[in-house]
Amino acid sequence: MSGPGPRDSTDEPDDGSGRNRRADGDRDRREQSSRSGTAGEDATATADDSVTIEDDGVVRWFLKTDDGRIVAIRDVLTGVAIVAFVGLVLFGLSGVWPPMVAVESGSMEPNMQRGDLVFVVDENRFVGDDPIDGTGIVTYENGAGGGHEKFGEPGDVIIFQPNGDEFQTPIIHRAYYWVEEGDNWVDDQADPAFVNGASCEEVATCPAEHDGFVTRGDANNAYDQVVGSYAETDVVKPEWVTGKAMIRIPYLGYIRLAFESILTVSGPVGVSLGFVGGAVAIGVGQRYDVW
Repeated sequence: MSGPGPRDSTDEPDDGSGRNRRADGDRDRREQSSRSGTAGEDATATADDSVTIEDDGVVRWFLKTDDGRIVAIRDVLTGVAIVAFVGLVLFGLSGVWPPMVAVESGSMEPNMQRGDLVFVVDENRFVGDDPIDGTGIVTYENGAGGGHEKFGEPGDVIIFQPNGDEFQTPIIHRAYYWVEEGDNWVDDQADPAFVNGASCEEVATCPAEHDGFVTRGDANNAYDQVVGSYAETDVVKPEWVTGKAMIRIPYLGYIRLAFESILTVSGPVGVSLGFVGGAVAIGVGQRYDVW
């Protein structure tokens, strides 16, 4: 008599776990289908909610659209607006335009370097102790006694038009002392080392023909008012002064100088490119020579 054979796994009684697994699978498929339907509805809603000129107007469309060309234009305009805002703030602080200038040569070294970007203010702002009467400028002579220093030495560094000529590149040099009309400044005030040993009779700007400043670049071996000097200008009248230097930022001026060298196609050296280069270098509108 044979006993019962081995039970086949397929013959195991259904204890309900199989039905549960099938129910779970059906539920998962329904949930997945529901999620897919919701995603599709969201995509349709997004497409339906896209910004259009007809529905939202030109301004809202311009500000909100994801069109690549409009986004690029929007980014450029944002950059221009930021530059303009910074320029206006600097102008408000300085009182002159351009409020920042690029130094293109080295006669103020080591206190200023070629490629420096210099923040410039009106001469009557941030005035130091013992300025020359009627101006906001402290000379080297007065600054040495009163402790007023700018860029490593006594006195203010001023920006001026040589001989009052607005078509010449401005000069940025230190104001050394003040002279009055008729003064024999070479014999009475000048350091002999900076007049090449000359007397008043040998210097065309002596006696002084008018009141003004005698100037010199810190690295130069002669005053600007001595024939054969680097700048060769008469005694600087107060009205020739366009500002005074306050702060320098190394290297940033090279951006301004580079754009001028690229964009200048003709004309004498020293012609300003005005706002063309200025917008790139935070409001810089001119390069300034430091002879």
